[in-house]
Formats: sequence, C-alpha cells, structure tokens
Amino acid sequence: MQVNPDDPICLCFHVTRRKVINFIRVEKPKRPSQLSQCFGAGTGCGWCRAYLERLLHEQLAENADNSLIPSAEMTYQEYKRARTDYVLKGGGKPPAGAIPIDVESDEAPK
Repeated sequence: MQVNPDDPICLCFHVTRRKVINFIRVEKPKRPSQLSQCFGAGTGCGWCRAYLERLLHEQLAENADNSLIPSAEMTYQEYKRARTDYVLKGGGKPPAGAIPIDVESDEAPK
C-alpha cells in the first residue's frame, strides 16, 4: 500500500502519515499504544492500529543507530570507547561501582 505523507492513516481522527512519522521522530515512543498520543490515532474504530504498529517498527528500524551495538570482533579498548560514546549520547548512566568511563587506559580490568 502506498500512502502519501498527507493522506490520513487514522480515518476517525484525520491523523496523517506525516503527523505520525513526525510524532515518532520527536517523541520516540517505545510501544505502538503510545501513538494514541498523536491526535488520538488508533483510538477510534481501531482499523489503523496494525498499520500504525508497522509504521512505528519501520521508523525505529530505519532510525536505529547500529554504530552503538558492540561487535564480537571489538578489542577491549574499542568496546570501552563504544560504551563511552553510548553514555555520552545519553544512552544510560553507569551505576556506582561500575568501570569508569576512561578511554585512555588500554588494559582490561582485573
């Protein structure tokens, strides 16, 4: 099915594909049910829910930053640098007692 950006996906509430895609990009929903916050999409008759779910999964896959996924071939130093990038990009905060963010050291922890 080819849907133009300004075609309504949710026919009950006239929510366009463009609105849903922009909502996904800005709000970064984790579950399809969160798309209901986009002008009520999917909360009327329910017809569009499967399409909304597929659209969310497509957008998440398209925007995935696979550069942050560790590779089995990485050296320990590369792994530490990738973790530092992940943390600095807001991916998480190491708990107290975790190996500190330190890209200068080349040795593995003991």
